[in-house]
Amino acid sequence: MTVKIFIRRKVSPENVLALTVLLKKLRSLTLNQSGYIYGETLKRVDSKDECMVISTWRSLDDWNAWLNNAERKAIQSEIDVLLGQQTEYAVYEV
Repeated sequence: MTVKIFIRRKVSPENVLALTVLLKKLRSLTLNQSGYIYGETLKRVDSKDECMVISTWRSLDDWNAWLNNAERKAIQSEIDVLLGQQTEYAVYEV
């Protein structure tokens, strides 16, 4: 079963550039992960401090393997410190 992951983050204006750099690191690692199909990063129009990453995975197992990847966790930890809060994830079946 294919899954889509919705990852919501809120960032203060002074941290947008730093977040962008970290998201690019994550994206480059994601491209080599088994089961990764596609991803996109969106900026919310009516709330400039919010962004949404939507990624598509071949299966929930593939997503969970990525979620538990040590390199991903290290970068995600940097992101959460930068944001001052934990990133929100929602998993949907296609």
